[in-house]
Amino acid sequence: MTENIKKPKDVSIAKAKGRPMLTWVGKKPLARVRAYPAQAIERFDATAGGAVALQEADWSDWPKDVPKGGLLYHGDNKDVLAHLLANGFRGKVKLIYIDPPFDSGADYVRKVQLRGAKGTVKIDGEDYTLGEQVQYSDIWANDNYLQFMYERLLMLRELLSDEGALYLHCDWNRSHQLRMVLDEVFSAEFCRNEIIWKRTSARSDSKFYNHIHDVILFYSKGNAPTFNEQFTPYEKAYLDKYFGMKDADGRRFASKDATQAGLRNGATGTPWRGFNPASKGNHWKVVPTELDRLDQEGRIYWPEKEGGWPRLKQYLDETKGRAIQSIWDDVMPVNSQADEREEYPTQKPVTLLERLIRSSTNPGDIVLDCFIGSGTTAAVAQQLNRRWIGCDINKGAIQTTAKRLQELMRAQASTAGMPQQGDLIGTSEPTQQPCQLGFATYRVNDYDLQIQHNEAVELACQYLGVTRTRTDSFFEGTQGGRLVKIVPFNHPLTPLDLEAVRNELKTRPTEERDVMLVCLGWQHDARAWVDSYNRNRPVNKLHVVELRTDRKLGGIIKHEPLSAQVSAQRVGEGADAQLVVELQDVVSPTIMQRLNLEQGVFRAQITDWRAVVDCILIDTQFDGQVFNVTLADVPERKQDLVNGRYELPAPPAGSTVAVKIIDMLGEELVVTTAI
Repeated sequence: MTENIKKPKDVSIAKAKGRPMLTWVGKKPLARVRAYPAQAIERFDATAGGAVALQEADWSDWPKDVPKGGLLYHGDNKDVLAHLLANGFRGKVKLIYIDPPFDSGADYVRKVQLRGAKGTVKIDGEDYTLGEQVQYSDIWANDNYLQFMYERLLMLRELLSDEGALYLHCDWNRSHQLRMVLDEVFSAEFCRNEIIWKRTSARSDSKFYNHIHDVILFYSKGNAPTFNEQFTPYEKAYLDKYFGMKDADGRRFASKDATQAGLRNGATGTPWRGFNPASKGNHWKVVPTELDRLDQEGRIYWPEKEGGWPRLKQYLDETKGRAIQSIWDDVMPVNSQADEREEYPTQKPVTLLERLIRSSTNPGDIVLDCFIGSGTTAAVAQQLNRRWIGCDINKGAIQTTAKRLQELMRAQASTAGMPQQGDLIGTSEPTQQPCQLGFATYRVNDYDLQIQHNEAVELACQYLGVTRTRTDSFFEGTQGGRLVKIVPFNHPLTPLDLEAVRNELKTRPTEERDVMLVCLGWQHDARAWVDSYNRNRPVNKLHVVELRTDRKLGGIIKHEPLSAQVSAQRVGEGADAQLVVELQDVVSPTIMQRLNLEQGVFRAQITDWRAVVDCILIDTQFDGQVFNVTLADVPERKQDLVNGRYELPAPPAGSTVAVKIIDMLGEELVVTTAI
C-alpha cells in the first residue's frame, strides 16, 4: 500500500473554530502531525483470487495508491489517522464511530478460555487496563485525557466528508467534558443529538442512583449530513390502543385528526361537507378536493355518532413504525450467552452499530473506527455493504477483528451471486453483495516493538508484586511502601534515567517514600551515581533491581516464545500435486505460566496442544514480508479445535510455505518451509 513512501511527512491540521472552549493545563492545538509510512503485514482474500460479484461501489474517491478493500491498522491511532490524511483520505469518510476509553477507572481485561470441551479452564488474557497500554500510559490525569481526545477529534474532523457524521460513545464520567470538546472542534451548531443508550436494566453496586446508560454524542461536519430515518415496530399495547379499528377487508387502521391548528385564508380553511375547521380555530390538513379523493378511496373515517368530524385513516400496513428517538432502550448489550460475543471487554452489540451505520451512511460509503476493539464496526459495515477502515493500538484487538472479518467474508463469498437469505449479523432484511471480500492489515510506526516492551513491563510488575497506580504518570506503582519506576527495557540504567527520577521527586516535596528502580542492566557510572545519591539521605533512597542478576528478584525476565513442530511437503507430481501441512505439537510457555500462576500449587497440564491454539493461517507462497492468507483454520466455537492437518494445491517448486500460529493469548509464531 505505502511501500513507495520512504520517509515520514508532516500533515497540516486546521484550527478548531467552535465555541465554547474548555480549558485544561497543557492544552495546545494540533497544527501539524508527523505521518509515518505503513507496512503491510497480512492480506486476506475470501475469493482466493476468483471473480465474485460485488456491489458496484463508486471507488473513484478511493486513493489510487491504496488497494481496494478493507483496511486494518495496528498502531497508535494518532499515527494511523495522520497516515490516512497523508495518503488521500482527507474528506472521504462518511461515518466515524469511536468508543474511546471512558476514563472510568475500569480494567479492560480480555477473558481467555482455552479451546476444548465445556469446562476448560479460563485465564485472564492480555491486560487492557488503560494505564498499561503505551498510548494510554499517562492519560488518567484529567488534563492528559482531554488533550488525548482533543488531538484525535481534530484529526477525525479532517477525515470526515462534508456530509459526514461522527458518533462518540462515552459514559456519564466524561460526557459533559467531551461534549464541550466536540463543540469546540465541530461547533455547537453541528451537535445533532445526545443519544442515551440504556445498556443494562439494573445494577446494585452503588449507594446512590445506579448508572445504567451510556451516552452517544452525534455531530455532523456540515449543514446537510446524510441521515436515513430509522423505525422500530410498534408495541402491542400501542397497536391495540391506536390501531384497534378494521376495514371490511380486515385492514387495521388508526384514525387521525383531519385538521391542524391555525386559521388559513386559502382552500384548506374553507368548509367541507358541512364541517368548518375555522369553528375550531383550525384548518384542513389537505385541500377539500384531496379530501374528496381520499373519501372515494375509503380513506376517510366517519365516526358513527351524529356530527362526528371526519378523520383520516392511517393503515398499519402502510406505516413504517415508530421513528427512533434519542432514548434507546431496545438495544440489548452483548451478554455472556450472545452468539456474537468475542470475549472482548468493551464489545458493543451489532444492533447498536447497525442502527448508526444505516442512519448516517448509504451502501458504498466509508466507515471508520479508530478504536476498533473486537471489530463490531467493521463487521457491521462489511455486512451492510459499506467500505471500512479500522485501527487499534492493541494487537489482540487486531487479531480478534481480523479473525472475525475472515469468517464473515468467507461466508459472504460462499453465497456470492446467490439469493440472499438474510444477513449474518442478526438483521431480518435481505442484503446486497458486499463492497469487498478482502482486506489488508498494516502496521504503522513499528508498533510491535512498543507492545513487546509494554508486555515486559507488565510481567515485571506481576512478579515483583507491584500495585499499579492509575493516576501517576511517572511511577508505575508501589511495592512494599516504595514507589516503583521501571526503566525502559531497551537500554540499561543510565545517569540520565536517574536524573529524571531526582527531578520528578523535586516536584513532590512532601514525598518521603523510597524508590525501587527496575531495569535490565546498568551502566558502570550509574552505580556510582546511585551510591553518591543515597549517601546520608534519610528519605527517597534509590533501590535498584536488575531483573537478570538481582540475588533475590533476578532471573524473572526470560520470555519463552511460542514453539511448534510443523511439517510441509509436496505429495504427488504435476497438476495433481498436493501440499500437505501438518502440525504435530504447539507449546505456549506463556499460557502454561499463566495457568500455573492462577492454579497455585496444582501444576497445569494440557493434554491436547490444540487447546492453546486460537487459529492457524497458511501462506503457500510467502515472500518474507506480507502474509497472504491462502487458508485460515478459525474454529467457529470455543469448544472446537483447529484441524492441524491441511491439504492444498501445491505451489510452484521453490516456494516458501509459511504457517502462522496464533495462541489463545494472541502470541504469534510463523514457521516457514521451502518446498
